Amino acid sequence: MSELVEPIATATLSEGPNEAFMALGMRNYWDGYFAGRAAPLGLAPAEVVHAVFYNFAEGEVARHVPWVWGKITPQEAIAVRERTSADVLRQRIGELADSPVLGRVADLATRAAVSAPTEGRVLYAGNRALDIPEEPVARLWHAANLLREHRGDGHNAALVAHGIGGTEAHVLMALALGMKAEEFGRIHHLPKAQLAAVVDGLRARGLVNAAGGFTDVGRETKERIESLTDELAAPAYDVLSTDELDELIAALEPISAASVEN
Repeated sequence: MSELVEPIATATLSEGPNEAFMALGMRNYWDGYFAGRAAPLGLAPAEVVHAVFYNFAEGEVARHVPWVWGKITPQEAIAVRERTSADVLRQRIGELADSPVLGRVADLATRAAVSAPTEGRVLYAGNRALDIPEEPVARLWHAANLLREHRGDGHNAALVAHGIGGTEAHVLMALALGMKAEEFGRIHHLPKAQLAAVVDGLRARGLVNAAGGFTDVGRETKERIESLTDELAAPAYDVLSTDELDELIAALEPISAASVEN
C-alpha cells in the first residue's frame, strides 16, 4: 500500500505546487514545502515543526518557519497545496481522472485514511482535522496524503524506539542504497565533520563497520524499523474488508503507475 500511495501523495512535491507558492511570495522550494506541509499544525513554532518532521538538520526548519507565515496564512497554504496537488495528479493520470472507478477508489482510500488511530500521530491528526474534498481526484490525493503522513508518524515512532535520530536515519538509508552518507541528497550539504561524527556514533553502536557499511546488527536494526513501520501503518486498512482492500489495490495500481511514469 505504501508503494501505491506514495506516488499519488507526492504530487504535492512537484513543480506545480512549487510555482503556486512562489507566486505567493515564497523565496524557494523549501519555503513552499514547509508552508504546505506544516500548515495543518497552525502557527506552530519552528521547534515544534522540527520535532514533528523529525529528520531535518538543526536550524533548517527555522530558516522557513515562521517567516512563511508573514507571506501566507496556514489556511491559504492548505488551500493552495490541495488545489495544486490535485491539478498535478489529474494531469499525470490523464483519462483515469474521468474514469467512473475513480470515485470508488477515492471513497475506499478515504475510508481507510480517516479510520486510523491518531494517538501519537501529530501530523496525521492535523491533516485529518481538515475538510475532505468533494471532487474525486482531490479526495484521492487527500486520502493518499493522510495515509502517507500516518505512516510517516509511525516511522518516526519506530526510529525513536530504536534510538535512531533524524540524520542517523538518512545515513542508514544511504547505506541501504549503497551510497556514502555524503552522497545522499537529503544530507550531502551538511558539513563533512558533522556527517563523520554521525557515522562514528553509529559505528560505536555497532551498526556501521570500519569501512562505512552496514554491520549485520545495523542491517537487522534497519529491517526491524521498517517492519515495525509496516505494522504501525496497517491499522488504517482494518476498516476495509478483504474484498474491499483487494479492490482498492487493483484500482490504485494503474493510477499509481501513471503517477510515476508522468
